[in-house]
Amino acid sequence: MHDIRFIRETPDDFDAAMARRGFEAQSPRILSLDEQRRDVQTRLQEMQQQRNEESKKIGEIKKAGGDAQAAMDAVAKLKEDMAALEDQERALADDLKSLLAGLPNILADDVPDGVDEDENVEIHRWGEPRDADGVPEHFEIGEALGMMDAEVAAKMSGARFTMLSGGLARLERALGMFFLDVHTQEHGYTEVSPPLMIKDHAMFGTGQLPKFEEDQFQTTRGDWLLPTSEVPLTNIVAEEIVEEESLPRRYTAFTPCFRQEAGSAGKDTRGMIRQHQFYKVEMVGVTTPEESEAEQKRMVECAEAVLKKLELPFRTIVLCSGDTGFGARRTYDIEVWLPGQGRYREISSVSNCWDFQARRMNARCRDSKKAAGGEKKTRFVHTLNGSGVAVGRALIAVMENYYDPADGGVFVPEVLKPYMGGVEKIEKLR
Repeated sequence: MHDIRFIRETPDDFDAAMARRGFEAQSPRILSLDEQRRDVQTRLQEMQQQRNEESKKIGEIKKAGGDAQAAMDAVAKLKEDMAALEDQERALADDLKSLLAGLPNILADDVPDGVDEDENVEIHRWGEPRDADGVPEHFEIGEALGMMDAEVAAKMSGARFTMLSGGLARLERALGMFFLDVHTQEHGYTEVSPPLMIKDHAMFGTGQLPKFEEDQFQTTRGDWLLPTSEVPLTNIVAEEIVEEESLPRRYTAFTPCFRQEAGSAGKDTRGMIRQHQFYKVEMVGVTTPEESEAEQKRMVECAEAVLKKLELPFRTIVLCSGDTGFGARRTYDIEVWLPGQGRYREISSVSNCWDFQARRMNARCRDSKKAAGGEKKTRFVHTLNGSGVAVGRALIAVMENYYDPADGGVFVPEVLKPYMGGVEKIEKLR
């Protein structure tokens, strides 16, 4: 959501910001609705004043023993006219809110301009990519091991589902537990076990609704299956005023996620890259406006840290204007090397949303020291989110980077051995 005062005061700047997102000038329509609404509000205030004056006359006339019917009729007419204006004001407010809610976040000045992912800019790389020669893709490895079965999953659930078993199922669980332990024990995040079904207002607050409704799964009772735990973790502060001394707040969760993958027909149809159901460890930060830039860099480092511990080569990029998500002001993607594909693939996106989500959720902060001195002004918090990291894609990366061509097995990374009961290698079922 956008600050209407900013648009009133600097419409040209707002239109320029939307132009970077590929939108035509939006301020004329926004300001027209805003002006109409404020005009109606002014008329309502004037009519309320008239109503108060006429109501006062009724008492004075009755006190003097006169006939107050005319004044009473005037009050009744004003009441009727005000009800109609109130309906008009609500309709204008809804139209304005709907228009603003459909517009993406304003990009940071340092986000590179570009049309699509081909114009994203690499920041740095870590690790030496394994030679792609002779390394199968993850689904070939998993099927050969007898531990990854898309056909059985399809019989139960249809396309874009995979069933893991044996060592690979345990490895997936180990990765999730490892990520949680690193983020909670080393990076200062608080673990949360959130609900997996979400109401409309929470999905609106983080920007999944209404724009991305087709990407979501909805239950028969109207709830939404969790698309990412960013939604409940960020909504912890929805409709709240938190003390600035309690910030930054850092939350993490290991949950299943559910997405329709609308618009991805024909892409990554085999394997676990694009699934309707997948596991992810999410990181969410809630900060003061002054801290959010540093917090985003910190979150990127937290996501990179778990990949370094797994010794998985990766590169970090900043997304260009045409590839940055709807609610983000700036996004860094971390892409892990997949030798089976011979390229880097996204495993984490870390976004700074500034106050975009906070305005939708009405999440604010207050300096209690200033408040104690009589100043009670509040301001919107800044919110950030990032994968820490996608568990399924981490499993794919481990399978391909730790693949043993001698027997088709997968070595277990050193840091995961305690979570695997000391197992050194995942080998074909006999």
